[in-house]
Amino acid sequence: MIGFTNIIGSYGAGILGGRMAKKNVLSAIYVLRSVVIAVFILSPVSDVSILVFAGFMGVLWLSTVPLTSGLVADMFGVRYMATLFGIVFPSHQLGGFLGAWLGGYVFGLTGSYDAVWWLSVALGLMSAAFHLPISDRPVARLANA
Repeated sequence: MIGFTNIIGSYGAGILGGRMAKKNVLSAIYVLRSVVIAVFILSPVSDVSILVFAGFMGVLWLSTVPLTSGLVADMFGVRYMATLFGIVFPSHQLGGFLGAWLGGYVFGLTGSYDAVWWLSVALGLMSAAFHLPISDRPVARLANA
């Protein structure tokens, strides 16, 4: 479910990023992630609720990749795209690792993932707020000496 909807989300985000400001689409994705997680937490757990959650999260999960890489290209150009996106990519992996580790740590302390779910909602809203003020114009480059 997640893999299939990842395709839809990434493709759709790429299309939206070509028509709208990428930073705004990214912010919307982060808000939507928070909403989907909050609705899931507050809903009774069932096979259907898990499949619906997986579908929505799949759409929103990797949909940030074309927008983030597009922002990097818009701001810094494509000459050093591999290097710049290569810096962005590991930071996302580090965040994913810390999130998974923190989830296990909190579960070990409390016997519940509830705090981590709600922290995910808060972090999604913070991410949305952090992306809105991004200046997506190309950065000024130093003149060649």
